[in-house]
Amino acid sequence: MTETPSPIPVDQLRFAMPPVHETAADERAYRKERLAGALRLFGRFGYEDGVSGHVTARDPEFADCFWVNPFGVPFAHVTAGDLVLANGQGQVVSGRHHVNQAAFAVHAQVHRARPDVVAVAHTHSVHGRALSALGELIEPVTQEACAFYEDHALMDRYTGVVVDEEEGRRIAEALGPHKAAVLRNHGLLTVGDSVDAAAWWFISMERCAQVQLTARAAGKPALIDHRDAVATREQLGTDLVAWINYQPLWQQISRAEPGLLQ
Repeated sequence: MTETPSPIPVDQLRFAMPPVHETAADERAYRKERLAGALRLFGRFGYEDGVSGHVTARDPEFADCFWVNPFGVPFAHVTAGDLVLANGQGQVVSGRHHVNQAAFAVHAQVHRARPDVVAVAHTHSVHGRALSALGELIEPVTQEACAFYEDHALMDRYTGVVVDEEEGRRIAEALGPHKAAVLRNHGLLTVGDSVDAAAWWFISMERCAQVQLTARAAGKPALIDHRDAVATREQLGTDLVAWINYQPLWQQISRAEPGLLQ
């Protein structure tokens, strides 16, 4: 009888974890590459709507400055070198493009209220807008939806296009300590301790909104009970798990479109 092969030691198996960088310059380059990749993915997934939509990443050295996609440039074309660094007042300090001032009315306030947050994602995705039009939260109807259970908020008002700091502060207050918010009649907003985590939460939340709306259109969804929803969130709802879940998407976009790193 042929002998069964010996198992490979676990410490010899590959498993990606978030890298630790020795310098702010290395961390900055990494965040910019990941930000460009997230924007490319959002473009692929159809989250872009005209010039609406933005993802920001805090600079690792200048805590009140944030890298953001250049105004008017399609998500699908953004490279790491195109990204703009703006201060908390929305003034460009590095780069040659304008920034979306509405982005900074929201994002700067969220970053200031949440020093633990590295990245903020907000676009006008279709299913996120549909859910926001109902003024509802993500319900625990699937395993993936449980990652958001009691860890996202509803801003239950709409006051027009965000153009001032006060409205940005109201959104930050509505978000509170959570990973995401549904902005009524507006769309979704997610945050994370890395670009990868914030991007994953947005992608996952958009998909959860799609599933919830589809299930409700077909019948009455069966909700996961509170205890199981909490237990599932504890397993799936951390930024580390989000980072891990995002890696296949990063590998796809960075290999298919290596120009984004330029």
